[in-house]
Amino acid sequence: MKRRIFSGIQPSDVIHIGNYIGAVKRWVASQEDPERDNIFCVVDLHALTVKQEPEELRRHILELFALFLAVGLDPNKSTLFVQSHVTTHAEGGWLLNCITPLGWLNKMTQFKDKSQKQETILTGLLDYPVLMAADILFYDTHEVPVGEDQKQHVELARNIAERFNFHYGETFIIPEPVIPQIGARIMALDDPQIKMSKSMAANKGHAIRVLDEPKEIERTILRAKTDSGSDIRFSKDPLKAGVNNLLTIYQTLTGKSADAVEADFADARGYGDLKKRVAEVVIAATDPVRKQHHQFIKDRGELERLMKMGAEKARTISEPRLQDVKQKMGLVL
Repeated sequence: MKRRIFSGIQPSDVIHIGNYIGAVKRWVASQEDPERDNIFCVVDLHALTVKQEPEELRRHILELFALFLAVGLDPNKSTLFVQSHVTTHAEGGWLLNCITPLGWLNKMTQFKDKSQKQETILTGLLDYPVLMAADILFYDTHEVPVGEDQKQHVELARNIAERFNFHYGETFIIPEPVIPQIGARIMALDDPQIKMSKSMAANKGHAIRVLDEPKEIERTILRAKTDSGSDIRFSKDPLKAGVNNLLTIYQTLTGKSADAVEADFADARGYGDLKKRVAEVVIAATDPVRKQHHQFIKDRGELERLMKMGAEKARTISEPRLQDVKQKMGLVL
């Protein structure tokens, strides 16, 4: 039996190099594994947990779906779809709400962090981990590729699945979080002590967006914060966090070992050389994506056709599990 993988990205803005390295690049590689069945989703319902401008959100959804295609995700190899196009997610989320203790949600650290930054806290912000659980569980997911900051949400999905199985009989597969060993946390270029963030990607110098022009990528990397030294090697020293971040970006995009990366910079003349070479590999990785994206985004009809095709594939997987859950909970079908 193939192991099913489910993952998604919010359409809040164009993804940055951290998203690409930590998630999307790995998705592309995963779809070549004959032992895996991949499902990748634009999780637009999650984006509604904060106020959105409708036209801007629509544009971001189309841009992100086009980006899925541009990076090499193949709708004939993977299931690619938009979350709101498959009603299982919202309906299944409600069913799971009705077995999830409120105390479990109050413990979510991301809710605590995000709610402190908002004057009005929407119910969806508290509840979206249950929707995420529905995303995962109704597809019989075995593995969920996530960053360390999302691991707690997969743990919640596991708890919900176990609770449902206890009360209603074996139904859901218990999913496992999968955190990459290298490149899981790409840090901000302007502050390498914090993770690169989509919400801050518009700030000059904070992040490289995958669709940035080559000159903008080069400018951003040349401004990246480092330190007053000149030693180019991997280090756990907090003072070397900027250099370590640049080396991690270089390593994940080249696929080289840590020793090979350090050897590449043995003849470097300081951090200027480091930044120049990192910019070169980032541009080499993203420039074809940017050009492909431009072609896909021009054909709205084709994007909508592929969205519809992906949603139909997703329904064939998730709807039988939804009907099973409704029947076990006592609903009349």
